[in-house]
Amino acid sequence: MDFILNEDQTMLRDMVRRVAAEKFAPIAAEIDEKEIFPAESVKVLAENGLLGVQIPEEYGGAGAGMLAMVLVVEEIARVCASTSVILTTQALASDPLLLAGTEAQKKNYLYRLASGACLGACGITEPGAGSDVTGMKTTARKVDGGYVIDGAKIFITNGGEAEIVTVLAYTDKEKRNKGISMFILEKSDVGFTVGKKEHKLGIHGSDTRELVFDNVFVKENRLLGPEGTGFKTLMTTFNYTRPAVGGQALGIAQGALDASIKYAKERVQFGKSLSSFQGMQWMLAEMALQVEAARSLVYRAAAMIDSEPESPDLPRIASMAKWYASDAAMKVTTDAVQIFGGYGYVREYPVERMMRDAKITQIYEGTNQIQRTIVAGQILR
Repeated sequence: MDFILNEDQTMLRDMVRRVAAEKFAPIAAEIDEKEIFPAESVKVLAENGLLGVQIPEEYGGAGAGMLAMVLVVEEIARVCASTSVILTTQALASDPLLLAGTEAQKKNYLYRLASGACLGACGITEPGAGSDVTGMKTTARKVDGGYVIDGAKIFITNGGEAEIVTVLAYTDKEKRNKGISMFILEKSDVGFTVGKKEHKLGIHGSDTRELVFDNVFVKENRLLGPEGTGFKTLMTTFNYTRPAVGGQALGIAQGALDASIKYAKERVQFGKSLSSFQGMQWMLAEMALQVEAARSLVYRAAAMIDSEPESPDLPRIASMAKWYASDAAMKVTTDAVQIFGGYGYVREYPVERMMRDAKITQIYEGTNQIQRTIVAGQILR
């Protein structure tokens, strides 16, 4: 799809591909096996200016746009999904600031996130509030000079590593989603503690934690946007971040396809390479079709954010991109394991890791069932 990319985007993609092959691919299996957060990879991302690709230059980013962001995520996910999660989560933390932050908030927090001075996270999910955000129990009580936040979040990506966390809380539960506000919390805030680390099916190198808020006082200047606009900010943020998760799924699928083609050419059965059998050729062709279709949809969504960020079609296209690409990644990686046979089921080869990593892309940033609901609501409106 080079015809879609301009010269700068092509150069960026090629640069990230080299960095990923040199720095991230060699340690991907170890990160997965030992379940370690790739701190050194964060340094590499920061040194190459990749933690703020989509953030405007005036706030310390590259100002390269959403399609550039997707390209970076895709190339890194191709070799190490855990490292790509750092990028998608950094965007999930920074995009609410871009959308609803004051100039002072943007200059303070966005620069730190874009430069790699610190990592960010976004506190949304709770034990009783996953797809139903309005089911959350975290509250922000207005007091003199600010707010007191009480509650807990679970499954928070980068939770143990982030220093800046954008958090959803009720300022008025009677108003349901119009009573939800968003706040900026810092790890150093008194009463903010990091809980247990989750041991997951995939993306083992990603730090996933519980966050607990016990009478955490934040000043009024930590409110992100007016009171009651947190839900709207979050939904708009998802329009921007879902294509990035689509890019992550796309990268995982491409990595699995690359490995499958190589293996099919090298593996000999019945005196011939696997790639010489028509059944195998068709299987690989179908995998390639799904990857290319996913790429078209993901790139379209990203390009729409760059050129038509206010388009009424954006929620639909963003949901479609995330939904289709993640389903394609799950199918392609499962097929890759099948192609490798018994070797695909052992950790000596990367495809079983890719299959485990692909699964989460169907779940976070809104399950694919939620994406279906969004798309249906858009087309029937």
